[in-house]
Amino acid sequence: MALSRAKKTEKVKQLATELEHSTSAIIGTFKAMTASKDFDLRKVVRGAGGSYHVVKNKLAAKASAGTKIEAALQGLKGVSSVAYTSGDPVALAKALSAWVKDNSEFTFKLGIIDGKVITVAEVNELATMPGKEELYAKLLWLIQSPAQRLATVVNATGRDLAVVINQGVEKEKFSGSAAPAAVAAPVVEDGAKVEEAHVVEAAAETQPENGTASQAGEAAASDPVEG
Repeated sequence: MALSRAKKTEKVKQLATELEHSTSAIIGTFKAMTASKDFDLRKVVRGAGGSYHVVKNKLAAKASAGTKIEAALQGLKGVSSVAYTSGDPVALAKALSAWVKDNSEFTFKLGIIDGKVITVAEVNELATMPGKEELYAKLLWLIQSPAQRLATVVNATGRDLAVVINQGVEKEKFSGSAAPAAVAAPVVEDGAKVEEAHVVEAAAETQPENGTASQAGEAAASDPVEG
């Protein structure tokens, strides 16, 4: 039964709304697929964060106008279905590829990622790539790994310093009695100079007294003794 113009317009608008925020899509076709398998396929696509529709080619072309997956839905022929997502395209490709291996009724036509149309071979290659979650996990590990190593080194340094300080305290390396010994060392080292200075100073102090005594002796010798 042919759809009326109003029904076609309504379906185009509905599909356009769903495709508006989609960034990736995989277009497929099928033959003699049962209702139960169709239900199973839709469930697989939803599990990968996507949506699935069997579409009329002309309606799909109109509904996708202005969206990021427009190029993939132009000029389609035969029976077509579209699985689309605004999330991880790798997850969608993995889910569909795994399902197709056990259900030969369904085959791929093409795919699109962020406006770039890809071939069936590229869809299969996409399914072998690591998904966003796996990539994020690896990236997070790479970011955290140097930080973890740095933290280990810093913690080890702190522990070693604490051990050294503790040993110093136990051996009284930081007690007050050790300070005078450290100050006294230069005095002992220069002891000869200090002693020499004391000798010179003592000689200087006694020299005037010796001089006075000597002059008194000379005066006594020169004066006549009265008898």
